[in-house]
Amino acid sequence: MPDAPAIELDLAGLKCPLPVLRTRKALRTLPAGGLLRVTCTDPLAGLDIPNLVREEGDTLEAVDRVGTVTRFAIRRAP
Repeated sequence: MPDAPAIELDLAGLKCPLPVLRTRKALRTLPAGGLLRVTCTDPLAGLDIPNLVREEGDTLEAVDRVGTVTRFAIRRAP
């Protein structure tokens, strides 16, 4: 499913624990191999989302920080 378009999840403005909870929910609906792109402004998301990805067995393909915005690219486990 790597050719499928990425699912975009804009969580800017949400505070802990909402970004990680909404990311978990989105990941669980994503097909195996699907890509989820998450945008957050909560500083704790920089710790919480990588931990979630590791716990779920998925892959954190990229983390991009610009100012207060952090973007994650997460690949759902096959």
